[in-house]
Amino acid sequence: MNPDRLSQILSAFPGRTVLVVGDFFLDKYLIIEHSLAEISLETGLEAHQVVEVRCSPGAAGTVTNNLRAMEVNVIALSVIGDDGEGFELLKKLDASGVDLDSLIIRSDRFTPTYTKPMLRERDGSAHELNRLDIKNRTKTPAEVEDRLIAALRGLLPRVHGVIIADQVPEADCGVITARVREELCSLARAYPTVVFAADSRERIGLFEDVILKPNEREATRAVHGPNAVGLDRAGVLAAGEALYRKVGQPVFLTLGADGMVVFHQDGPTAIPAVKVTGPIDIVGAGDATLAGIVSALCAGATMPEAGEIGCLAAGVTIQQIGTTGTASRAQIAALHAQAPLL
Repeated sequence: MNPDRLSQILSAFPGRTVLVVGDFFLDKYLIIEHSLAEISLETGLEAHQVVEVRCSPGAAGTVTNNLRAMEVNVIALSVIGDDGEGFELLKKLDASGVDLDSLIIRSDRFTPTYTKPMLRERDGSAHELNRLDIKNRTKTPAEVEDRLIAALRGLLPRVHGVIIADQVPEADCGVITARVREELCSLARAYPTVVFAADSRERIGLFEDVILKPNEREATRAVHGPNAVGLDRAGVLAAGEALYRKVGQPVFLTLGADGMVVFHQDGPTAIPAVKVTGPIDIVGAGDATLAGIVSALCAGATMPEAGEIGCLAAGVTIQQIGTTGTASRAQIAALHAQAPLL
């Protein structure tokens, strides 16, 4: 893609609106100063001393952060708890300019939260301790599904794209239950001009008539079952092709450092990853990729062009060490000028 074409696509982002429906998590980092450790008088155990707390939206919130960094308008549709974690999540999303009017707040649900204790040593280095997860482990109530489906139907005429973020491993305990998934697939058929794209850790093979963005593990498990392991590259690509034939919409199969392959009506297209130097941090790269793909498609990009922009977005974020990075339009353009893909 030449720079003028990239500029044309990126310039359309601020005029596009994307609905992000799915599981919004709170990522909560607790910075522990090792040198300040105390011993509890009651238990005799070491009491970690927290000197800093950092909160940021995770899961669907990471996708949303990238969309907003690209200046795409975002509507969030999810279910969170009436709790402190929900308050922190709402504060962060609101500060980034996300439309929160459709969020459902429930006193009987947790706000999904990953609490990540980070132990800072005396030399200034830090490493993560065991993570503490807060998730809903009971089924999403039918009345909540009703509200989600009603909101989806009301919001579709307002948006150019829909990103489905199915992040909860436990079936039917998150936002994208079987019933909500079926409704989303039905709406994708009813609104063919709206870009629908799904990302799912455990159930990507259950979607139909929407664009998919699986990684190697997700694609192979979707085709060969949960115990599929050890496929070579040819086997992984065959799984991507099979998933494309099954779902009836393009599949953006991400391959880590090897970029991605886009399966679409013109045949498979390989998109190389951007070559970067120095240390990298891959946390959140897939979410940046998805945000770039959907934003580009909403702006009129072809499937290969959208794949290239997704790879560029990931190339920007992996250079942001120690944080879940985002990619702005200016950063994407600058990286393309520095290391064009094609």
